[in-house]
Amino acid sequence: MAGRAPRARPAGRPERSLRFAVVAARFNERITQRLVDGALGALRAARVPARGVEVHWVPGSFELPQAADHLARTGWYAGIVCLGVVIRGQTPHFEHVAREAAAGIREVALATGVPATFGVITALSEEQAWDRAGGEVGNRGEEAAAAAVEMAGFVHRVRAGRARRPRGAR
Repeated sequence: MAGRAPRARPAGRPERSLRFAVVAARFNERITQRLVDGALGALRAARVPARGVEVHWVPGSFELPQAADHLARTGWYAGIVCLGVVIRGQTPHFEHVAREAAAGIREVALATGVPATFGVITALSEEQAWDRAGGEVGNRGEEAAAAAVEMAGFVHRVRAGRARRPRGAR
């Protein structure tokens, strides 16, 4: 309708047309699937349409940053949710994978400007991992997706020149 102003969107909520990618590690897949389910639920709760969400599976948590980087560089996504499970074993492998996944995901966000969130469980036991995948401690996938939506809204506001200034700032 000509002459009508568009409806205002709630502050902090990204446009419904924004797309999100969920990148999930197949290693410890049964637990990771619970993280994916939590992430998809959080994206639905944020009113992101199902057609605006893609799920991509990679071999393990070490591969999450590379996949996230490729997806972010397409320019198609407002945010990337990275999900995986790393459980401590009897070797230092746990520390290497967890550290590199965290650093790599952070680097993707900084290098591309696309929010990439860390939904990787690092647990000492399988029981602890289940507790963080929808058990007693919550669902890290849900938390990572909610963070991606919030950060996508933040980036959208900043790029549109609508970032809020702190009180008292000139």
